[in-house]
Amino acid sequence: GCGSVLNEKGEVEMDAIIMDGKNLASGAVSAVKCIANPIKLARLVMEKTKHLLLTGYGAHLFARAMGIPEVPEEKLITERSRERWRKNLEPDSNPEEFQKDLGTVGAVAIDSEGNVACATSTGGLSNKLTGRVGDTACIGSGGYADNCCGAVSTTGHGESIMKVVLARLVLHHMEQGMAPAAAADAALDYMKRRVGGLGGVIVVSSSGQWAARFSTQQMSWAAVQDEQLLHGIYAGEQHTEPLEQALAAHCEGL
Repeated sequence: GCGSVLNEKGEVEMDAIIMDGKNLASGAVSAVKCIANPIKLARLVMEKTKHLLLTGYGAHLFARAMGIPEVPEEKLITERSRERWRKNLEPDSNPEEFQKDLGTVGAVAIDSEGNVACATSTGGLSNKLTGRVGDTACIGSGGYADNCCGAVSTTGHGESIMKVVLARLVLHHMEQGMAPAAAADAALDYMKRRVGGLGGVIVVSSSGQWAARFSTQQMSWAAVQDEQLLHGIYAGEQHTEPLEQALAAHCEGL
């Protein structure tokens, strides 16, 4: 949650979802405040309740009951987020025009037994209306996982993603025989053509094939496969380095 974008009142409101492809179990939270890691709360919704989505004050009460510590809101707000919020308050600004560095964080994974999972967490759109919930907390839009096909996590303009149910649309194309990259491109092209929306997806198939595709100018992504770390930001960019070496460098940086 630290560094999330701020809503119109300068507050942090976060959404998150997690899904297990083995049994289609899922948990989500929306419009939560004062939680450092909303994805952990989403997992507790999945594991400890019969529900799929808790929102606002109800999610807050559940977090308290589960012993999730509350974090003062100022601890989650960075100067970068505050400055962007101020700029978007200016009369001639357009908060939705510049969303390339949204705070969405997503992950997809497959284990040695072929089980897939997805998780997505976000602060949403800069200067959004209070109480606005985007695609992230919506199953099939912000993420979807099914062992029969694969797992997807999405990012981008939430309202557009919800209109086309982007994560599930990618898996639909894969069910029709498309490889992950082709399925992702087809779904993103449809969203852009049909509703003018831009976004990105990360995908892993039930056979272990993966892809990171986007229609925005950039999307930071990384993947681990066969003890190699692959990563990139811009279209067509892919860097590769030994995972052990990358982890060692990261630990030295900390």
